Amino acid sequence: MINLSVAMALSATCVISALAADPKPDAVVKTKSIEARVFLDDKIKTDATLAADCLAEGRKWLAKNAAEAAASRKQDPQFFKDGGWDFERKYSLRSVVGDRYVSLLRNDYMDTHGAHPNSDVNTILWDKTEHKRISIRPFFTETADNGPTMKAMVKAVIASLRAEKEKRGTSETATDEWFKPLAPSLLKIGAVTLAPSTEAGRSSGLTFHYPPYAVGAYAEGEYVAFVPWDTLKPYLTAEGARIFGGARPKGDAEEPQ
Repeated sequence: MINLSVAMALSATCVISALAADPKPDAVVKTKSIEARVFLDDKIKTDATLAADCLAEGRKWLAKNAAEAAASRKQDPQFFKDGGWDFERKYSLRSVVGDRYVSLLRNDYMDTHGAHPNSDVNTILWDKTEHKRISIRPFFTETADNGPTMKAMVKAVIASLRAEKEKRGTSETATDEWFKPLAPSLLKIGAVTLAPSTEAGRSSGLTFHYPPYAVGAYAEGEYVAFVPWDTLKPYLTAEGARIFGGARPKGDAEEPQ
């Protein structure tokens, strides 16, 4: 007969195990060549249209990588003797601004049995009113390549990255060579989100997200550059002026995005 203390210990262990259990993927593919999963966080699922959009993209990503894994296994079966590739994609909510603009992070993990696994980060800006993905263009009077807005933006991004590298003790890579890929162009400046704010319903500025290798050595990991909204104030449209305001919450600056 199990005494009360043992029973309580077993019960606590079961609760902890249940809490620690991995969430069920929203889409998965599993073959001899690859096991890959897609996860949507619960906050995304409250918007059926947004969830469907992410899931459709995620399933295409699964199918593409499954095909590539199968082709690689056929060509080089020796690299699969210890199992197939392991891939994972997670969609997570970053911010909701003005009850309209939703910023998401899309984090990918890829293990193809190379020297080390790789990771990537991208972003999605969703317009709840229009039910579609958008860019940050509506918030600025102009966003032409090499125009005043983009020049100011990339200058602020690089300043933020230099400061972060100084804080991490990785200033040896805070060089023009590492920042060379960043250009005054929406397509080349980096994946962007609307940062949360101390003012409800507003954004404190833009955060730019970079995977390992993008602006530093692999060992440095990911970087997030923050550009305060008031740095870009001269270039805001009426809609930009409406949604930006306040300061970046302390916790947002301290925690990885």
